[in-house]
Amino acid sequence: MKAMRLEEDFGLENLKRVDLPDPEPGPGEVLIAIQAVAINPRDRIMMLGGYGRMGGRPPLIPLCDGAGRIAAVGDGVEGFAQGDFVFPHYSESWPFGTPGPDAHRGAHGGPIDGTMRALMPVPARAVIRAPEHLSPAEAASLPCAGVTAWSAVVEQGRIGPGQTILVQGTGAISLFALQFAKLAGAEAILISSSDAKLDRGRALGADHCLNYRTDPDWHKRARELTGGAGVDHVVDVGGAATLEKSLAAVRSSGTVSLIGVLGGSEPPFDLGRVVTRNVRLQGVTVGGQDMAERMAAAIRLHAMRPALEAERFGFEELPQALAALPEGKHFGKVVCDDF
Repeated sequence: MKAMRLEEDFGLENLKRVDLPDPEPGPGEVLIAIQAVAINPRDRIMMLGGYGRMGGRPPLIPLCDGAGRIAAVGDGVEGFAQGDFVFPHYSESWPFGTPGPDAHRGAHGGPIDGTMRALMPVPARAVIRAPEHLSPAEAASLPCAGVTAWSAVVEQGRIGPGQTILVQGTGAISLFALQFAKLAGAEAILISSSDAKLDRGRALGADHCLNYRTDPDWHKRARELTGGAGVDHVVDVGGAATLEKSLAAVRSSGTVSLIGVLGGSEPPFDLGRVVTRNVRLQGVTVGGQDMAERMAAAIRLHAMRPALEAERFGFEELPQALAALPEGKHFGKVVCDDF
């Protein structure tokens, strides 16, 4: 089978196309014929060695997101059959809830081999049925970004009808958060530096759109839109660059879900605001397979479609897809689907 693999060491220059023996599913496993993969900032950091011992060691097949059809079923597997449309969960060692000590031990793309290959054996207990109305590229966007946003907004954030959420940016997690909030009946404020991206965000359900370049006091505008009270929930992906304004935008006893640190990891802000206003500052990283199952059920019920970047990449164009992430030009998920 074909695969893309980090060979001698970490570093994108060590990413090579390789041909490996076709795997067979072992007892309790299914073999997924991967049809599409999706790229996360995590993948780029992992491939550069940024996760240290948590990232394993090369040779390593990268990426944690992918989807496809079951090509074969191992002994003892029940509930799956050849041809089923599925995606592997982010981690083979994370069955339930929020992360415990072993949650990332079985994470695909580091420390164990990931999705960037034609055939992927996965324990059946870590496989989820994909909603059939999705394309392989859309389903491939679900394991990491989709579950992270679902955990932040629905499982931990418990956003509901009549509440207001503020979402930062138009990357995959942010747009998933917007869509899940709308499914839950919430009012959504979307901020971006691009009016064109904000227009696309409106089509996904954003009720209010703010350009933070032309309106840098977006936190004040958010409070105005909520009658001065502040929003119930902020999905913060900027870290140091945005967290102070996120705390200013959220209401007393509201929640700020910190998912990314794109603007740095050492914010210079007054912690007193968190304490005196009883703000819940919640770090969020993916979620258990049970969360992924509930997310997939909601997507299936509402026929929701994830937002994908229009530019597509082929199998051997993984380096170009990885390079597209830090440029920040994408809208939604960056995918490789020419398998």
